[in-house]
Amino acid sequence: MQLTIDGIATEVTAGERLLDIVRRLGLDSADLKTRPLAANIAGETFTLNYIPLRESGESENPRVTLRRAMRAANGVVSLLRYDSARGNRVYERTMLFVFLLAMRKLYPKTRVRINYAVGAGLFASVGDGQRLSQQDVDRIKKAMREIVEADLTLERKRVDIDDAIDFFSADGQEDKVRLLNYRQFSFFDVYRQDDYVDYFYGEMAPSTGYASVFDLQAQKGGLLLLRPSAQDPNKPAKHVSLPRLSGVFSESEEWGKLMHCAVVADLNDMVLSGDVRTLIRVNEALHEKRFAQLADEIIARGARAILIAGPSSSGKTTSANRLCTQLRVHGKTPVLVSLDNYYLNRDLLVPGPDGTIDLEDIATIDVPQFQEDLTRLLRGEEVELPKYDFIHQQRCKTGTNLRIDEHTPLVIEGIHGLNPMLLPETVDKHMIFRLYVSALTTLNLDDHNRLPTTYLRLLRRMVRDNETRGASVERTLSMWDSVRAGEEKWIFPFQEDADAIFNTTLIYEPAVLKKHIFPLLSAVQPESIYYDEARSIVKFLNYFVEANVEDEIPPTSILREFIGGNTFYR
Repeated sequence: MQLTIDGIATEVTAGERLLDIVRRLGLDSADLKTRPLAANIAGETFTLNYIPLRESGESENPRVTLRRAMRAANGVVSLLRYDSARGNRVYERTMLFVFLLAMRKLYPKTRVRINYAVGAGLFASVGDGQRLSQQDVDRIKKAMREIVEADLTLERKRVDIDDAIDFFSADGQEDKVRLLNYRQFSFFDVYRQDDYVDYFYGEMAPSTGYASVFDLQAQKGGLLLLRPSAQDPNKPAKHVSLPRLSGVFSESEEWGKLMHCAVVADLNDMVLSGDVRTLIRVNEALHEKRFAQLADEIIARGARAILIAGPSSSGKTTSANRLCTQLRVHGKTPVLVSLDNYYLNRDLLVPGPDGTIDLEDIATIDVPQFQEDLTRLLRGEEVELPKYDFIHQQRCKTGTNLRIDEHTPLVIEGIHGLNPMLLPETVDKHMIFRLYVSALTTLNLDDHNRLPTTYLRLLRRMVRDNETRGASVERTLSMWDSVRAGEEKWIFPFQEDADAIFNTTLIYEPAVLKKHIFPLLSAVQPESIYYDEARSIVKFLNYFVEANVEDEIPPTSILREFIGGNTFYR
Protein backbone atom coordinates (compact mmCIF):
# COMPACT_ATOMS: atom_id res chain seq x y z
CA MET A 1 0.00 0.00 0.00
CA GLN A 2 1.44 3.39 -0.99
CA LEU A 3 1.27 6.54 1.17
CA THR A 4 2.71 10.02 0.66
CA ILE A 5 4.55 11.44 3.69
CA ASP A 6 5.55 15.10 3.30
CA GLY A 7 5.47 14.68 -0.46
CA ILE A 8 7.48 11.44 -0.47
CA ALA A 9 5.70 8.39 -1.86
CA THR A 10 6.47 5.16 -0.02
CA GLU A 11 5.17 1.63 0.35
CA VAL A 12 4.01 0.70 3.85
CA THR A 13 3.26 -2.60 5.47
CA ALA A 14 0.53 -3.56 7.90
CA GLY A 15 1.34 -2.76 11.52
CA GLU A 16 4.00 -0.16 10.63
CA ARG A 17 3.68 3.03 12.69
CA LEU A 18 3.98 6.49 11.17
CA LEU A 19 7.08 6.88 13.33
CA ASP A 20 8.63 3.78 11.73
CA ILE A 21 7.92 5.20 8.27
CA VAL A 22 9.31 8.63 9.22
CA ARG A 23 12.54 7.05 10.42
CA ARG A 24 12.79 4.77 7.40
CA LEU A 25 12.49 7.80 5.11
CA GLY A 26 15.20 9.66 7.02
CA LEU A 27 12.78 12.39 8.14
CA ASP A 28 13.45 12.06 11.86
CA SER A 29 15.92 14.37 13.56
CA ALA A 30 17.28 15.24 16.99
CA ASP A 31 16.90 18.92 16.03
CA LEU A 32 13.61 20.24 17.43
CA LYS A 33 13.43 22.73 14.56
CA THR A 34 12.97 19.94 12.05
CA ARG A 35 11.87 16.93 14.12
CA PRO A 36 8.35 15.62 13.34
CA LEU A 37 6.18 15.59 16.46
CA ALA A 38 2.82 14.46 15.10
CA ALA A 39 0.94 14.19 11.81
CA ASN A 40 -1.86 15.98 10.02
CA ILE A 41 -4.14 13.48 8.31
CA ALA A 42 -7.31 14.71 6.61
CA GLY A 43 -7.30 17.82 8.78
CA GLU A 44 -6.87 15.97 12.08
CA THR A 45 -3.82 15.67 14.34
CA PHE A 46 -2.54 12.12 14.94
CA THR A 47 0.25 10.72 17.07
CA LEU A 48 3.22 9.27 15.21
CA ASN A 49 2.39 6.00 16.99
CA TYR A 50 -0.63 5.80 14.66
CA ILE A 51 -0.74 2.73 12.42
CA PRO A 52 -2.13 3.69 8.96
CA LEU A 53 -2.47 0.12 7.70
CA ARG A 54 -3.63 -2.56 10.07
CA GLU A 55 -4.15 -6.26 9.85
CA SER A 56 -7.39 -7.81 11.04
CA GLY A 57 -9.34 -11.02 10.66
CA GLU A 58 -8.28 -14.59 11.35
CA SER A 59 -4.56 -15.40 11.47
CA GLU A 60 -5.02 -17.98 8.67
CA ASN A 61 -6.80 -15.43 6.52
CA PRO A 62 -5.62 -11.95 7.56
CA ARG A 63 -7.24 -8.85 6.07
CA VAL A 64 -5.29 -5.61 5.60
CA THR A 65 -7.35 -2.43 5.88
CA LEU A 66 -6.49 1.24 5.43
CA ARG A 67 -7.62 3.30 8.42
CA ARG A 68 -10.55 5.72 8.05
CA ALA A 69 -8.46 8.88 8.31
CA MET A 70 -5.98 7.59 5.73
CA ARG A 71 -8.81 6.83 3.32
CA ALA A 72 -10.20 10.33 3.82
CA ALA A 73 -6.74 11.80 3.14
CA ASN A 74 -6.16 9.60 0.07
CA GLY A 75 -3.00 8.36 1.77
CA VAL A 76 -1.48 11.84 2.15
CA VAL A 77 0.22 12.70 5.46
CA SER A 78 1.75 16.03 6.50
CA LEU A 79 4.17 16.03 9.43
CA LEU A 80 3.79 18.59 12.21
CA ARG A 81 6.84 20.25 13.69
CA TYR A 82 7.49 22.70 16.50
CA ASP A 83 7.21 25.74 14.23
CA SER A 84 3.51 25.06 13.62
CA ALA A 85 0.75 25.96 16.07
CA ARG A 86 -0.40 22.33 16.27
CA GLY A 87 3.13 20.99 16.67
CA ASN A 88 3.78 23.55 19.39
CA ARG A 89 0.75 22.34 21.35
CA VAL A 90 1.80 18.68 20.91
CA TYR A 91 5.18 19.51 22.43
CA GLU A 92 3.65 21.45 25.31
CA ARG A 93 1.34 18.55 26.23
CA THR A 94 4.26 16.10 26.13
CA MET A 95 6.42 18.36 28.29
CA LEU A 96 3.56 18.75 30.78
CA PHE A 97 3.10 14.99 30.98
CA VAL A 98 6.80 14.56 31.79
CA PHE A 99 6.56 17.29 34.44
CA LEU A 100 3.43 15.87 36.07
CA LEU A 101 4.82 12.34 36.01
CA ALA A 102 7.96 13.60 37.78
CA MET A 103 5.82 15.43 40.36
CA ARG A 104 3.79 12.27 40.95
CA LYS A 105 6.97 10.26 41.57
CA LEU A 106 8.44 12.85 43.97
CA TYR A 107 5.31 14.26 45.63
CA PRO A 108 2.57 11.63 45.12
CA LYS A 109 0.01 13.27 47.44
CA THR A 110 0.59 16.89 46.39
CA ARG A 111 -1.92 18.68 44.18
CA VAL A 112 -0.36 20.31 41.12
CA ARG A 113 -2.33 22.75 38.99
CA ILE A 114 -1.30 24.20 35.61
CA ASN A 115 -2.62 27.72 36.05
CA TYR A 116 -1.73 29.89 33.05
CA ALA A 117 0.92 30.83 30.50
CA VAL A 118 2.96 33.97 31.11
CA GLY A 119 5.60 34.83 28.55
CA ALA A 120 7.47 31.67 27.56
CA GLY A 121 6.53 29.87 30.76
CA LEU A 122 3.66 27.88 32.23
CA PHE A 123 2.93 28.73 35.84
CA ALA A 124 2.05 25.72 37.99
CA SER A 125 0.86 26.03 41.57
CA VAL A 126 2.01 23.31 43.97
CA GLY A 127 0.05 22.25 47.04
CA ASP A 128 -1.41 25.26 48.86
CA GLY A 129 0.82 27.65 46.96
CA GLN A 130 4.09 27.18 48.80
CA ARG A 131 7.31 28.29 47.14
CA LEU A 132 9.69 25.43 46.45
CA SER A 133 13.39 25.63 47.31
CA GLN A 134 16.13 25.47 44.70
CA GLN A 135 16.89 21.98 45.99
CA ASP A 136 13.27 20.96 45.26
CA VAL A 137 13.50 22.47 41.77
CA ASP A 138 16.74 20.60 41.06
CA ARG A 139 15.15 17.32 42.20
CA ILE A 140 12.18 17.83 39.89
CA LYS A 141 14.43 18.71 36.92
CA LYS A 142 16.53 15.60 37.58
CA ALA A 143 13.40 13.43 37.68
CA MET A 144 12.17 14.98 34.44
CA ARG A 145 15.53 14.33 32.78
CA GLU A 146 15.38 10.70 33.83
CA ILE A 147 11.89 10.34 32.33
CA VAL A 148 13.04 11.99 29.09
CA GLU A 149 16.11 9.74 28.89
CA ALA A 150 13.97 6.65 29.51
CA ASP A 151 12.09 7.56 26.30
CA LEU A 152 8.84 6.02 27.52
CA THR A 153 6.25 5.37 24.82
CA LEU A 154 3.17 7.57 25.09
CA GLU A 155 0.07 5.83 23.86
CA ARG A 156 -3.54 6.72 24.30
CA LYS A 157 -5.83 4.07 25.78
CA ARG A 158 -9.58 4.19 25.34
CA VAL A 159 -11.48 3.30 28.51
CA ASP A 160 -15.09 3.18 29.56
CA ILE A 161 -16.18 6.52 31.05
CA ASP A 162 -17.42 4.89 34.25
CA ASP A 163 -14.11 3.07 34.67
CA ALA A 164 -12.26 6.37 34.19
CA ILE A 165 -14.43 8.08 36.80
CA ASP A 166 -13.86 5.23 39.25
CA PHE A 167 -10.10 5.37 38.70
CA PHE A 168 -9.74 9.14 39.08
CA SER A 169 -11.99 9.10 42.12
CA ALA A 170 -9.82 6.45 43.80
CA ASP A 171 -6.71 8.40 42.75
CA GLY A 172 -7.96 11.59 44.39
CA GLN A 173 -8.29 13.56 41.13
CA GLU A 174 -11.73 14.94 41.92
CA ASP A 175 -11.29 17.76 39.38
CA LYS A 176 -11.31 15.16 36.60
CA VAL A 177 -14.20 13.24 38.14
CA ARG A 178 -16.36 16.35 38.17
CA LEU A 179 -15.42 17.18 34.58
CA LEU A 180 -16.06 13.65 33.32
CA ASN A 181 -19.55 13.69 34.81
CA TYR A 182 -20.31 16.29 32.13
CA ARG A 183 -18.76 14.30 29.28
CA GLN A 184 -21.30 13.39 26.61
CA PHE A 185 -19.65 10.17 25.42
CA SER A 186 -19.39 6.70 26.93
CA PHE A 187 -15.63 6.44 26.44
CA PHE A 188 -12.58 8.41 27.51
CA ASP A 189 -8.98 8.45 26.23
CA VAL A 190 -6.14 8.44 28.77
CA TYR A 191 -2.36 8.20 28.84
CA ARG A 192 -0.82 5.71 31.25
CA GLN A 193 2.69 5.24 32.62
CA ASP A 194 2.96 2.61 35.35
CA ASP A 195 0.34 3.60 37.94
CA TYR A 196 0.04 7.18 36.68
CA VAL A 197 -2.93 7.89 34.43
CA ASP A 198 -3.76 11.31 33.03
CA TYR A 199 -5.70 12.95 30.25
CA PHE A 200 -4.54 15.72 27.94
CA TYR A 201 -6.69 17.66 25.57
CA GLY A 202 -5.11 16.43 22.33
CA GLU A 203 -2.27 14.30 21.02
CA MET A 204 1.26 14.07 22.38
CA ALA A 205 4.61 13.14 20.84
CA PRO A 206 5.38 9.41 20.45
CA SER A 207 7.48 9.19 23.61
CA THR A 208 8.83 11.17 26.55
CA GLY A 209 12.24 11.47 24.86
CA TYR A 210 10.84 14.18 22.60
CA ALA A 211 10.34 16.65 25.49
CA SER A 212 14.07 17.22 26.02
CA VAL A 213 14.06 21.03 25.92
CA PHE A 214 12.70 22.71 29.05
CA ASP A 215 13.70 24.52 32.20
CA LEU A 216 12.20 25.02 35.65
CA GLN A 217 12.30 28.02 37.95
CA ALA A 218 10.91 28.49 41.42
CA GLN A 219 8.21 31.16 41.67
CA LYS A 220 6.10 32.52 44.48
CA GLY A 221 3.33 29.96 44.92
CA GLY A 222 4.78 27.35 42.61
CA LEU A 223 6.94 26.77 39.56
CA LEU A 224 7.50 28.23 36.12
CA LEU A 225 7.96 25.57 33.44
CA LEU A 226 9.81 27.18 30.54
CA ARG A 227 9.10 26.02 27.00
CA PRO A 228 11.59 25.95 24.10
CA SER A 229 12.70 29.29 22.74
CA ALA A 230 10.78 30.56 19.71
CA GLN A 231 14.08 31.71 18.16
CA ASP A 232 15.98 28.47 18.83
CA PRO A 233 13.73 25.58 19.91
CA ASN A 234 16.77 23.53 20.89
CA LYS A 235 17.27 25.77 23.90
CA PRO A 236 14.79 26.59 26.66
CA ALA A 237 13.43 30.11 26.57
CA LYS A 238 14.85 32.64 28.99
CA HIS A 239 12.43 33.82 31.62
CA VAL A 240 11.53 37.48 31.21
CA SER A 241 9.85 38.96 34.24
CA LEU A 242 6.36 40.27 33.43
CA PRO A 243 5.14 41.59 36.80
CA ARG A 244 2.12 43.49 35.45
CA LEU A 245 0.83 40.56 33.41
CA SER A 246 1.50 38.10 36.24
CA GLY A 247 -0.30 40.44 38.63
CA VAL A 248 -3.39 40.49 36.43
CA PHE A 249 -3.43 36.69 36.24
CA SER A 250 -3.16 36.53 40.05
CA GLU A 251 -5.99 39.03 40.40
CA SER A 252 -8.13 37.00 38.00
CA GLU A 253 -7.52 33.83 39.99
CA GLU A 254 -8.63 35.69 43.11
CA TRP A 255 -11.77 36.76 41.26
CA GLY A 256 -12.38 33.11 40.35
CA LYS A 257 -12.11 32.12 44.02
CA LEU A 258 -14.41 34.98 44.99
CA MET A 259 -16.99 33.77 42.49
CA HIS A 260 -16.37 30.08 43.40
CA CYS A 261 -15.60 29.33 39.75
CA ALA A 262 -12.12 27.98 38.97
CA VAL A 263 -12.84 25.05 36.64
CA VAL A 264 -15.44 24.26 33.99
CA ALA A 265 -17.36 21.94 36.34
CA ASP A 266 -17.92 24.91 38.69
CA LEU A 267 -19.43 26.92 35.85
CA ASN A 268 -21.57 23.99 34.68
CA ASP A 269 -22.93 23.47 38.19
CA MET A 270 -23.95 27.13 38.31
CA VAL A 271 -25.63 26.97 34.89
CA LEU A 272 -27.72 23.96 35.92
CA SER A 273 -28.62 25.39 39.33
CA GLY A 274 -29.43 28.85 38.00
CA ASP A 275 -26.68 30.43 40.11
CA VAL A 276 -25.02 31.54 36.87
CA ARG A 277 -27.23 34.63 36.99
CA THR A 278 -25.65 35.67 40.26
CA LEU A 279 -22.25 34.86 38.77
CA ILE A 280 -22.96 37.20 35.85
CA ARG A 281 -23.97 40.04 38.18
CA VAL A 282 -20.88 39.67 40.35
CA ASN A 283 -18.53 39.30 37.37
CA GLU A 284 -19.97 42.38 35.67
CA ALA A 285 -19.78 44.30 38.96
CA LEU A 286 -16.09 43.41 39.29
CA HIS A 287 -15.51 44.75 35.79
CA GLU A 288 -17.34 47.98 36.61
CA LYS A 289 -15.37 48.39 39.82
CA ARG A 290 -12.10 47.98 37.94
CA PHE A 291 -13.10 50.54 35.29
CA ALA A 292 -13.90 52.95 38.11
CA GLN A 293 -10.48 52.34 39.66
CA LEU A 294 -8.80 53.01 36.31
CA ALA A 295 -10.69 56.30 35.98
CA ASP A 296 -9.55 57.25 39.50
CA GLU A 297 -5.91 56.54 38.52
CA ILE A 298 -6.24 58.64 35.36
CA ILE A 299 -7.73 61.58 37.23
CA ALA A 300 -5.11 61.35 39.99
CA ARG A 301 -2.35 61.54 37.40
CA GLY A 302 -3.99 64.40 35.51
CA ALA A 303 -3.65 62.50 32.23
CA ARG A 304 -5.04 64.24 29.17
CA ALA A 305 -4.80 61.32 26.72
CA ILE A 306 -5.55 57.65 27.40
CA LEU A 307 -4.10 55.19 24.88
CA ILE A 308 -5.83 51.80 24.81
CA ALA A 309 -4.29 48.81 23.03
CA GLY A 310 -4.86 45.08 22.98
CA PRO A 311 -4.96 42.04 20.69
CA SER A 312 -7.83 41.06 18.44
CA SER A 313 -11.21 40.52 20.14
CA SER A 314 -9.98 41.73 23.51
CA GLY A 315 -12.87 44.16 23.87
CA LYS A 316 -10.96 47.40 23.23
CA THR A 317 -13.92 49.37 21.90
CA THR A 318 -16.31 48.54 24.73
CA SER A 319 -13.52 49.09 27.26
CA ALA A 320 -12.91 52.55 25.81
CA ASN A 321 -16.61 53.41 26.06
CA ARG A 322 -16.95 52.13 29.62
CA LEU A 323 -13.88 54.05 30.69
CA CYS A 324 -15.41 57.19 29.16
CA THR A 325 -18.51 56.63 31.28
CA GLN A 326 -16.42 56.44 34.44
CA LEU A 327 -14.50 59.58 33.48
CA ARG A 328 -17.82 61.40 33.12
CA VAL A 329 -18.50 60.50 36.76
CA HIS A 330 -15.50 62.73 37.50
CA GLY A 331 -17.03 65.61 35.56
CA LYS A 332 -14.98 65.06 32.42
CA THR A 333 -16.25 65.08 28.83
CA PRO A 334 -13.99 62.50 27.14
CA VAL A 335 -13.68 62.23 23.37
CA LEU A 336 -13.15 58.87 21.67
CA VAL A 337 -10.55 58.72 18.90
CA SER A 338 -9.81 55.63 16.79
CA LEU A 339 -6.31 55.06 15.47
CA ASP A 340 -7.93 53.28 12.54
CA ASN A 341 -8.76 56.70 11.10
CA TYR A 342 -5.03 57.32 10.72
CA TYR A 343 -4.58 54.47 8.25
CA LEU A 344 -2.70 55.50 5.13
CA ASN A 345 -4.45 55.14 1.79
CA ARG A 346 -4.06 51.55 0.60
CA ASP A 347 -2.24 52.63 -2.58
CA LEU A 348 0.50 54.19 -0.45
CA LEU A 349 1.29 50.96 1.39
CA VAL A 350 4.37 49.00 0.34
CA PRO A 351 3.94 45.21 -0.03
CA GLY A 352 6.36 42.88 1.73
CA PRO A 353 8.73 40.43 0.02
CA ASP A 354 5.87 37.95 -0.44
CA GLY A 355 3.77 40.57 -2.23
CA THR A 356 1.23 40.97 0.58
CA ILE A 357 0.60 44.00 2.81
CA ASP A 358 0.87 43.48 6.56
CA LEU A 359 -2.09 45.49 7.81
CA GLU A 360 -0.91 44.99 11.41
CA ASP A 361 2.34 46.87 10.73
CA ILE A 362 2.63 50.33 12.33
CA ALA A 363 3.88 51.50 8.90
CA THR A 364 0.22 51.41 7.80
CA ILE A 365 -0.47 54.26 10.25
CA ASP A 366 0.25 57.91 9.45
CA VAL A 367 2.40 58.30 12.58
CA PRO A 368 3.70 61.83 11.80
CA GLN A 369 0.14 63.10 11.32
CA PHE A 370 -1.01 61.49 14.57
CA GLN A 371 1.93 62.97 16.48
CA GLU A 372 1.24 66.42 15.09
CA ASP A 373 -2.49 66.22 15.86
CA LEU A 374 -1.91 64.98 19.43
CA THR A 375 0.67 67.71 20.11
CA ARG A 376 -1.61 70.47 18.83
CA LEU A 377 -4.68 69.14 20.66
CA LEU A 378 -2.83 69.05 23.97
CA ARG A 379 -1.77 72.66 23.34
CA GLY A 380 -5.43 73.62 23.00
CA GLU A 381 -5.42 74.16 19.24
CA GLU A 382 -8.22 73.14 16.91
CA VAL A 383 -7.43 70.11 14.75
CA GLU A 384 -9.23 68.40 11.87
CA LEU A 385 -9.07 64.69 12.72
CA PRO A 386 -8.95 62.37 9.70
CA LYS A 387 -11.67 59.87 8.85
CA TYR A 388 -10.87 56.65 7.01
CA ASP A 389 -13.24 55.07 4.48
CA PHE A 390 -12.76 51.31 4.83
CA ILE A 391 -14.91 50.53 1.81
CA HIS A 392 -12.72 52.54 -0.58
CA GLN A 393 -9.62 52.07 1.64
CA GLN A 394 -8.66 55.71 1.65
CA ARG A 395 -9.06 58.90 3.70
CA CYS A 396 -12.23 60.91 3.36
CA LYS A 397 -11.81 64.43 1.99
CA THR A 398 -13.00 65.98 5.21
CA GLY A 399 -12.68 64.86 8.81
CA THR A 400 -13.91 66.10 12.20
CA ASN A 401 -12.85 69.36 13.81
CA LEU A 402 -11.90 69.08 17.47
CA ARG A 403 -10.58 71.33 20.21
CA ILE A 404 -10.08 70.10 23.79
CA ASP A 405 -9.22 71.52 27.20
CA GLU A 406 -8.20 70.05 30.56
CA HIS A 407 -11.76 68.79 31.08
CA THR A 408 -11.77 66.88 27.77
CA PRO A 409 -9.50 63.84 27.91
CA LEU A 410 -8.78 61.97 24.70
CA VAL A 411 -9.49 58.23 24.79
CA ILE A 412 -7.53 56.80 21.86
CA GLU A 413 -8.10 53.16 20.90
CA GLY A 414 -6.08 51.02 18.49
CA ILE A 415 -3.74 48.05 18.33
CA HIS A 416 -0.64 50.29 18.28
CA GLY A 417 -1.68 52.36 21.28
CA LEU A 418 1.29 51.20 23.39
CA ASN A 419 3.93 51.46 20.67
CA PRO A 420 6.47 54.13 21.73
CA MET A 421 6.84 55.18 18.08
CA LEU A 422 3.37 56.67 18.29
CA LEU A 423 4.15 59.36 20.86
CA PRO A 424 5.95 62.59 19.95
CA GLU A 425 9.10 63.22 21.99
CA THR A 426 7.88 66.67 22.98
CA VAL A 427 4.77 65.41 24.78
CA ASP A 428 4.96 65.23 28.58
CA LYS A 429 4.63 61.49 29.26
CA HIS A 430 2.79 62.23 32.53
CA MET A 431 -0.07 63.53 30.40
CA ILE A 432 -0.42 60.09 28.80
CA PHE A 433 -2.03 57.03 30.43
CA ARG A 434 -1.47 53.73 28.62
CA LEU A 435 -3.94 50.89 29.12
CA TYR A 436 -3.51 47.35 27.84
CA VAL A 437 -6.65 45.19 27.61
CA SER A 438 -6.82 41.48 26.83
CA ALA A 439 -8.93 38.41 27.56
CA LEU A 440 -6.75 36.48 30.03
CA THR A 441 -8.88 33.59 31.18
CA THR A 442 -7.82 31.54 34.21
CA LEU A 443 -10.74 29.10 33.96
CA ASN A 444 -9.37 25.55 33.56
CA LEU A 445 -10.90 22.35 32.22
CA ASP A 446 -9.30 20.63 35.20
CA ASP A 447 -6.09 20.92 37.21
CA HIS A 448 -3.87 19.80 34.32
CA ASN A 449 -5.69 21.20 31.29
CA ARG A 450 -5.71 24.98 31.06
CA LEU A 451 -7.72 26.94 28.52
CA PRO A 452 -5.34 28.96 26.31
CA THR A 453 -6.26 32.66 26.39
CA THR A 454 -6.19 32.77 22.59
CA TYR A 455 -9.06 30.23 22.51
CA LEU A 456 -11.44 32.67 24.15
CA ARG A 457 -10.47 35.51 21.83
CA LEU A 458 -10.86 33.21 18.83
CA LEU A 459 -14.35 32.21 19.99
CA ARG A 460 -15.27 35.86 20.40
CA ARG A 461 -13.98 36.74 16.96
CA MET A 462 -15.71 33.84 15.21
CA VAL A 463 -19.03 34.84 16.78
CA ARG A 464 -18.58 38.52 15.96
CA ASP A 465 -17.37 37.88 12.39
CA ASN A 466 -20.42 35.71 11.75
CA GLU A 467 -22.92 38.00 13.50
CA THR A 468 -21.73 41.28 11.98
CA ARG A 469 -20.03 40.31 8.71
CA GLY A 470 -21.63 36.99 7.82
CA ALA A 471 -18.17 35.42 7.78
CA SER A 472 -17.83 31.67 8.14
CA VAL A 473 -15.78 29.98 10.84
CA GLU A 474 -13.34 28.89 8.13
CA ARG A 475 -12.89 32.49 6.97
CA THR A 476 -11.99 33.58 10.51
CA LEU A 477 -9.65 30.63 11.00
CA SER A 478 -7.92 31.40 7.67
CA MET A 479 -6.90 34.82 9.02
CA TRP A 480 -6.09 33.81 12.59
CA ASP A 481 -2.44 32.81 12.11
CA SER A 482 -1.74 36.15 10.44
CA VAL A 483 -3.56 38.01 13.21
CA ARG A 484 -1.58 36.13 15.88
CA ALA A 485 1.71 36.84 14.10
CA GLY A 486 0.87 40.55 14.06
CA GLU A 487 0.08 40.48 17.79
CA GLU A 488 3.39 38.82 18.59
CA LYS A 489 5.22 41.52 16.65
CA TRP A 490 3.25 44.69 17.32
CA ILE A 491 1.28 44.28 20.54
CA PHE A 492 2.69 41.79 23.06
CA PRO A 493 6.21 43.31 23.21
CA PHE A 494 4.73 46.50 24.71
CA GLN A 495 2.18 45.07 27.17
CA GLU A 496 4.45 45.49 30.21
CA ASP A 497 4.98 49.16 29.31
CA ALA A 498 1.33 49.91 30.07
CA ASP A 499 0.41 51.92 33.14
CA ALA A 500 -2.32 49.36 33.79
CA ILE A 501 -3.58 46.05 32.39
CA PHE A 502 -7.27 45.19 32.36
CA ASN A 503 -8.48 41.60 31.96
CA THR A 504 -11.65 41.70 29.87
CA THR A 505 -12.48 38.02 30.41
CA LEU A 506 -15.90 37.21 31.81
CA ILE A 507 -15.67 33.83 33.49
CA TYR A 508 -19.17 32.85 32.38
CA GLU A 509 -18.80 33.73 28.70
CA PRO A 510 -17.87 30.31 27.19
CA ALA A 511 -21.26 28.98 28.33
CA VAL A 512 -22.96 31.85 26.48
CA LEU A 513 -20.74 31.84 23.39
CA LYS A 514 -21.39 28.11 22.92
CA LYS A 515 -24.94 28.73 21.72
CA HIS A 516 -23.68 31.11 19.03
CA ILE A 517 -20.64 29.23 17.78
CA PHE A 518 -21.38 25.53 18.26
CA PRO A 519 -23.65 25.10 15.20
CA LEU A 520 -21.15 26.96 13.00
CA LEU A 521 -18.23 24.81 14.12
CA SER A 522 -20.20 21.59 13.82
CA ALA A 523 -20.96 22.45 10.17
CA VAL A 524 -17.27 22.38 9.15
CA GLN A 525 -16.76 19.26 7.02
CA PRO A 526 -13.85 16.75 7.27
CA GLU A 527 -12.52 17.76 3.85
CA SER A 528 -11.93 21.32 5.10
CA ILE A 529 -8.32 22.22 5.94
CA TYR A 530 -9.72 23.81 9.12
CA TYR A 531 -11.57 20.70 10.22
CA ASP A 532 -9.06 19.77 12.95
CA GLU A 533 -9.14 23.26 14.45
CA ALA A 534 -12.94 23.34 14.38
CA ARG A 535 -13.17 19.82 15.80
CA SER A 536 -10.71 20.69 18.57
CA ILE A 537 -12.85 23.65 19.64
CA VAL A 538 -16.03 21.54 19.45
CA LYS A 539 -14.43 18.94 21.76
CA PHE A 540 -13.49 21.69 24.18
CA LEU A 541 -17.00 23.22 24.08
CA ASN A 542 -18.57 19.79 24.66
CA TYR A 543 -17.50 20.08 28.29
CA PHE A 544 -19.55 23.26 28.78
CA VAL A 545 -23.24 23.36 29.59
CA GLU A 546 -24.92 25.98 27.41
CA ALA A 547 -26.34 28.97 29.31
CA ASN A 548 -29.41 30.69 27.90
CA VAL A 549 -29.15 33.79 30.07
CA GLU A 550 -28.65 36.64 27.62
CA ASP A 551 -31.44 38.57 29.30
CA GLU A 552 -29.12 38.82 32.32
CA ILE A 553 -26.15 40.26 30.42
CA PRO A 554 -25.99 44.08 30.65
CA PRO A 555 -26.20 46.04 27.37
CA THR A 556 -22.78 47.60 28.11
CA SER A 557 -21.07 44.27 28.87
CA ILE A 558 -17.86 43.52 26.98
CA LEU A 559 -19.50 40.27 25.86
CA ARG A 560 -22.15 42.34 24.04
CA GLU A 561 -19.42 43.55 21.67
CA PHE A 562 -19.38 40.01 20.25
CA ILE A 563 -22.87 38.56 20.64
CA GLY A 564 -24.70 41.81 19.82
CA GLY A 565 -26.97 44.11 21.78
CA ASN A 566 -24.26 46.56 22.89
CA THR A 567 -25.94 49.93 23.44
CA PHE A 568 -22.70 51.86 22.91
CA TYR A 569 -23.03 51.22 19.17
CA ARG A 570 -26.61 52.35 18.65
